[in-house]
Amino acid sequence: MSQHQARKRFGQHFLTDESVTDSIVRAVAPARDDHVVEIGPGLSALTAPLLDRLDRLTVVEIDRDLAARLRKKYPAERLTVVEADALTVDFAQFGAGLRVVGNLPYNISSPLLFHLMAAADQVRDQHFMLQREVIDRMVAEPSGADYGRLSVMLQSRYRIEKLFDVPPEAFDPPPRVVSAVVRMVPLGADRPRPVSDAAFETVVARAFSQRRKMLRRVLADWADQVPWEAIGVAPTARAEEVGVRQFIALADALVAAKVLSA
Repeated sequence: MSQHQARKRFGQHFLTDESVTDSIVRAVAPARDDHVVEIGPGLSALTAPLLDRLDRLTVVEIDRDLAARLRKKYPAERLTVVEADALTVDFAQFGAGLRVVGNLPYNISSPLLFHLMAAADQVRDQHFMLQREVIDRMVAEPSGADYGRLSVMLQSRYRIEKLFDVPPEAFDPPPRVVSAVVRMVPLGADRPRPVSDAAFETVVARAFSQRRKMLRRVLADWADQVPWEAIGVAPTARAEEVGVRQFIALADALVAAKVLSA
């Protein structure tokens, strides 16, 4: 087949280092009958070694030329090709016990991580290659420079573990950033949960809209309705110093006060 030219609009950087793909597949450790969906299979760097371990695999690919290549290369009973933008795909349709993997396009990584939260109840785990600085934000603790909206939202739903770094030269073309691989395991039904997911999202987004300001000022319209002391948020605290459980308590207080709807 002729060489595929990486397309900038799709944020394509193809993984070419086999030692990296081996490390990712070892981290996923698929069993033959596992239900795996790969996002952005590209030139099959991960697809091929995954199929060596799996009876069948589903892939989501936006690039129609690459989707056509994949259909030619692998029999339909082993590889299901969903030709679509991953941001528009309802991952819940793939059923329960889902394992999601992928070298995610860096230009849509955060929106895609948020999009996948909707299917978290049906997901067993997720292994992704992302820009290292995005993963640093995903795993950041309160009071750290990287801690922000992404940290709070994802940590409210997943246990997140950074696995290893991947240098630019592992790709063609090489990205201008260092990459890393992350494991995300959805938290169980016993996790701390907000009364309203929508209220929680609203509060977190607003809190980090001015992260350097004191939280009581940023949320000034609502401040009188919040039992700050009871939820353990100091008068001078900024959003970056507030933990996930405290944000949940804050959102719940605002729902209880009918400031935000459930």
